[in-house]
Parts: sequence; C-alpha cells; structure tokens
Amino acid sequence: MRARVHITLRSGVLDPQGQAIRNALHSLGFGDVRDVRQGKYIELDIDGTDPDATGAEVRRMCETLLANPVIETYRVEVVPGPEA
Repeated sequence: MRARVHITLRSGVLDPQGQAIRNALHSLGFGDVRDVRQGKYIELDIDGTDPDATGAEVRRMCETLLANPVIETYRVEVVPGPEA
C-alpha cells in the first residue's frame, strides 16, 4: 500500500515560510496572491493489503512523529502502491 500524508499548519498559526513565498511571488509580479500556507508532503510504501488498517497505522505515525498535532493538521490518503 502507499500512504500519502499532507501536513499543514493549523489556521491561526503564523506561517513565516508562507509569508516569504507570498512576498517573493509579489516581487515576481504575481500580486493577486493573497495568502500562502506551506506544508509537508510525505509518501510511505507500507506492507499490507487492508487500506483501513494501513490508514489507521499511518494516522498513529502522524500523531507520534510525522506531525505536531498541536500546531499542524494532516490528511492521510491510502492508495494501491507498487508491489514489493
């Protein structure tokens, strides 16, 4: 199975990297950009055949290591992945 994890800062949490990206876009002439929120994307190949069990395992990974649940939110997507 392949798990895709999208991690972003919670709304209301200051995102200095997002602001730097927005400012850079403005300086390049993309003035219509109002806000930028940046995040992380993690892709995991996991042995297993049950998407529900794999999703639950990846959510546990997010809660313990991959994301900081105090300031970040995450979304897990489980899809068929490459065979080992």
